[in-house]
Amino acid sequence: MSDVTARSRARVPRRLVHLYVGLALYGASSALLVRAGLGLEPWGVLHQGLAGRTGLSIGVVSIVVGAVVLLLWIPIRQRPGLGTVSNVFAVGIAMDGTLALVPDVHGLAAQIPVLAAGIGLNGVATGLYISARFGPGPRDGLMTGLHRLTGRSLRLVRTAIEVAVVVTGFLLGGSLGAGTVLYALSIGPLAQLFLRVFALPGPDDGLPDGAGPPRGAILPR
Repeated sequence: MSDVTARSRARVPRRLVHLYVGLALYGASSALLVRAGLGLEPWGVLHQGLAGRTGLSIGVVSIVVGAVVLLLWIPIRQRPGLGTVSNVFAVGIAMDGTLALVPDVHGLAAQIPVLAAGIGLNGVATGLYISARFGPGPRDGLMTGLHRLTGRSLRLVRTAIEVAVVVTGFLLGGSLGAGTVLYALSIGPLAQLFLRVFALPGPDDGLPDGAGPPRGAILPR
């Protein structure tokens, strides 16, 4: 066994910790945004809208939507990884679990700190999840697949998908507000920060732990 292969296998337990802790924290952070009541992240707006219309919990809706999006990978020939499949279930379960434990908050004095905690925790979760390198989330895999299929820029494809998701979710009754805008402005810088904090070396990049984020990293949704 080569030294590179041995080092790569030795890192697997650490990568798995990053993966599942990151997914759990992602679900918890999404639940905090719900409790803050000041607006959700784009896909959260859709999940909340569908939850209100169907009577299902928002976590279950997240799982169902993730599974449907994953099915859309088939015609665009995207290949899921362990992180992709785990994402579908783990985020929704963690979200419902957190919502069961954290009560509603009222008044801006309580809502603003909960919103800030949710956005900050989401950045931590993103850094952990992506640094595990077990594949993109189903929603981001859809984005990259459509980018490859259509030849349109990644920025344009992502914007088009998220605008459609937010508008649909809002029309269904999802929460759109200042928190949505703050999340959109904050999550990129936070994700990059925590990617550097939690980065693990790839199998052949020769970098020490924490040297930098994986190339082409995207958010885990």
